[in-house]
Amino acid sequence: MNLKVVSLGFVLASFVLSGCSSITVLRTKEMKAVGDEIMVKNDSAYKALAAENDSLRVQLDSVKSQLEAAAVAQKRLQTEVTLLSNRMSKETERRDARQEEIIYRLDLLLGKSDKILAKKVVVSGGSSSAVMEPDANAEKMIEAETMFNTAHSDYHRGEYNLAYKGFKQVYELMQTGEMAEGALYWMSLCLIEANQPAKAKTLLTNLVDSNPKGPKVCSGMFKLASIYGKECNLDRQKQYLQTIISNNACASTPELEQAAAVLQGLLDFRSTDGRSAEQICREKMR
Repeated sequence: MNLKVVSLGFVLASFVLSGCSSITVLRTKEMKAVGDEIMVKNDSAYKALAAENDSLRVQLDSVKSQLEAAAVAQKRLQTEVTLLSNRMSKETERRDARQEEIIYRLDLLLGKSDKILAKKVVVSGGSSSAVMEPDANAEKMIEAETMFNTAHSDYHRGEYNLAYKGFKQVYELMQTGEMAEGALYWMSLCLIEANQPAKAKTLLTNLVDSNPKGPKVCSGMFKLASIYGKECNLDRQKQYLQTIISNNACASTPELEQAAAVLQGLLDFRSTDGRSAEQICREKMR
């Protein structure tokens, strides 16, 4: 009787243990399945995030390329604007030079006509008359004018060295007076075109100092202001511009308006980073 009970208890215990083992296995499988499902979901989410990151990276690279292209285009535009501005400035200078040449030639023609008329003094004596021939000074003026016009033509053809020599001959021939002053001025322009600003400054300074009321003093001072501006010596540039504005002899000249505009631009200049106009100018020259 006791043996049967023991056997029955052992069987029941085995059954219980077997049931528990089965339940444990089932739970383990369920947990594993849940874990696999979570891993699959995490893996899918990771892949989705990775794909999204790749897409964003591509978009960022595209935006970066567009910004770089825009920066290059802006620099190219700035370069083109600078070149156009320089070209317009040179064309303006050539036009002004041509106008000065025309005015100067007209003045010479008028002056020569007056001198020729003055020389033709008629001396009356009864029914006869005599006309005085032009003297050596008038002949020298005609010679100087011929050389001056030839030098002008050489200048406008870009033959600056040849033009300089021609104007120098005129200056050496005349020494003083309007013709000599004009020759000195155009000699300085030839030196500027030949990239010799230091020599041009010397001639222009001599012109301005020796002919403070001459017809070329305003043009000479404006050229000096331009040279000092290109050298970034803005203090000297302002001095010459202010002198032009305050000089009564320049009141009816085109240099007055030009000097006022340039001086106003220098006085109104304000940089965003606190640098002076002279500092910015020198950095551009490097």
